[in-house]
Amino acid sequence: MPSTVIRHMRYNPETEVLVITFVSGKVYAYQPVPPDVYARMLQSGSKGQFFNRFIRDRFAYRQLDN
Repeated sequence: MPSTVIRHMRYNPETEVLVITFVSGKVYAYQPVPPDVYARMLQSGSKGQFFNRFIRDRFAYRQLDN
């Protein structure tokens, strides 16, 4: 059984910023994430696998204060 790595996500379609809170408590903002990529992530069976395959190492990011 895969473990969940993403606790929470929020997305701003105007700025194309995706903010992800991981179960570790770390928070990162990814940009520019197109709306269709975010929509596909919402529909995916595994948010963590989708993140690793389509977002991680593909978009600029910065760590936010917790």
